[in-house]
Amino acid sequence: MLNGVIIKAYNSFYYVQTAENVVSCKLRGRFKKERFSLLVGDRVEYEMAGSGKGIIEKILPRQSMLRRPMIANIDQVILTFAAVNPNISRILVDRFLVLAEMSELDIVLCINKIDLADSSELQSIVDHYSAIGYMVITISAKAGIGINELRSRLHGKISVFAGPSGAGKSTILNNVETGLALVTGEVSEKIGRGKHTTRFAELLPLSGGGFVVDTPGFSFTEFNDMKPNELMHYFPEISERAHECKFSTCMHLREPQCAIKQAVLEGQIDEQRYQSYLEILEEINVNKKGF
Repeated sequence: MLNGVIIKAYNSFYYVQTAENVVSCKLRGRFKKERFSLLVGDRVEYEMAGSGKGIIEKILPRQSMLRRPMIANIDQVILTFAAVNPNISRILVDRFLVLAEMSELDIVLCINKIDLADSSELQSIVDHYSAIGYMVITISAKAGIGINELRSRLHGKISVFAGPSGAGKSTILNNVETGLALVTGEVSEKIGRGKHTTRFAELLPLSGGGFVVDTPGFSFTEFNDMKPNELMHYFPEISERAHECKFSTCMHLREPQCAIKQAVLEGQIDEQRYQSYLEILEEINVNKKGF
């Protein structure tokens, strides 16, 4: 058996990166009957067939998985947002952070286009998320600011770039790794969003070691699989104080003697973050009821 990593899936073909080259493979029929979803990042074993193509015979156990976009066996997620054009939305940042927390991966918040941003407003956002405990990297892909810091963070790891369209993910990766030549798109002045220049997830090798995954941009996120009482665990500042509430079943809504609400009143938990928690919780409850 030969082995490798799925770096791209397209039109029922799976492209497997080996130590020497990339092999185009098909999936053995029994996996299709089991409706198994093979993901970019999956480690597989395969056999060569005719015409220099391979047949995937075994899928090795996954070490991790990002749920949206669905990528297997990655080490960290680089959540990428533009400081301006389109303007950064803290509510949207919080939603993506929750999805990344669900996947139990290391998280880096990358803010692009800082050369166009108001420095005081940008610093406020950086300080806010740094205080929660997130690593924040500020860059300008076009101006070349902060690229070396980001490149060093990617070294030797499998990293996925995710975030809304228009954040400049493809431009960033083109600057991190010369030769990728990913297609980039401008932000529409009419709708305030970027074009989806990436059509499918692909794992791209870095010359300094490691891989990155360029993913299609997303303008919204969903929480259909989450239970209401799980959400608080994906807000670190809420999770670490939840045990202080009088009731162990406290959802931090209308319950008396709630440590979270008190912390918000005292400024120990950011009010905007708490509002993000309430909005997502309401969405989860509505989805649960089937409305």
